[in-house]
Amino acid sequence: MISASIVLYDNKIDILKKTVDSFLQTPVEKKLYLIDNSTSKSLQEHFKNNQIEYVFVGKNIGFGKAHNLILDTINSDYHLILNPDVEFSVDVLPSLIHQLKNKDNTVFITPKVKYPNQAPQFICRKHPTFFDLINRKIKFSEKKFQAHQYAHKDLSKPFYPEFIHGCFMLFKTKELKTLQGFDKRYFLYMEDADLCRKIDASGKKKLYFPEVEIIHQHQKGSSKKPILFYHHFISAIKYFLKWGF
Repeated sequence: MISASIVLYDNKIDILKKTVDSFLQTPVEKKLYLIDNSTSKSLQEHFKNNQIEYVFVGKNIGFGKAHNLILDTINSDYHLILNPDVEFSVDVLPSLIHQLKNKDNTVFITPKVKYPNQAPQFICRKHPTFFDLINRKIKFSEKKFQAHQYAHKDLSKPFYPEFIHGCFMLFKTKELKTLQGFDKRYFLYMEDADLCRKIDASGKKKLYFPEVEIIHQHQKGSSKKPILFYHHFISAIKYFLKWGF
C-alpha cells in the first residue's frame, strides 16, 4: 500500500492532471491526498476518484505544514511527497519500492530527475551553507558551486547524498512519522533540506537511485517572483539559525 500527498495552490490544471495521472496509473494499491491551500475549491471538480481524497485548507498554510496535515491519517507502507509538476512512468514507483524495502537504514529514496527537455536536474547536493546559498545566486566560485551539487560525481550510479531536493521523495511511512514530517516553521523552501538534516541526526540515510527517472517542470519561482524570493530568504535564515551557518 502506497499513499501520496500533493500540496496545491492555484495550480495549472493541465500540468497537475499529468502528475495525478502518473500516480494513479501505478499498478499497486494506492491513495492520493490532494491538500489544497488555494482560496477556493475550484480544483476539486477535476479530481473525483475513489483513490483520491481532497482536503481543502481554505488558506495558504505553506508547503510542509500542509503535507503534515495527513501524517496521522495515513496507514500505508510507503508515502510519496510529490510536487504538482512531475510526470513518471508506471515502473518508477514499483522499482523504488523494491529498492527501499531492502535497505533497513534508509528513510527515503529519490529517482533521477530531468527537465522536460531531458537535461538533468542536479537534485543531489551537500547540506546548505550560507556561502553556498549566496554562491548559487551570484556564482562567484564555479568550482564550489559544482562541488556543492556533486557535479563531478558519477551520477549514473546510486549513492547517499547529504541533501536531496524534495520534488519526489518516497518514504517508508513509519520513518516519516517518526521524524514528525516537516518542520512547520518553514512556510516555503528549505523544509526538505531541514528534513535531510533530521534524517542525518537520527543516524539514517537518503538514497539517490538513478536507474529510474522522472520529469520535473521545476519553475524556479524564487528566481522570478519577489514574494517567493522573500519566502526563500526567510526560510534560509530559519534554517541557518537552527543548523548553523
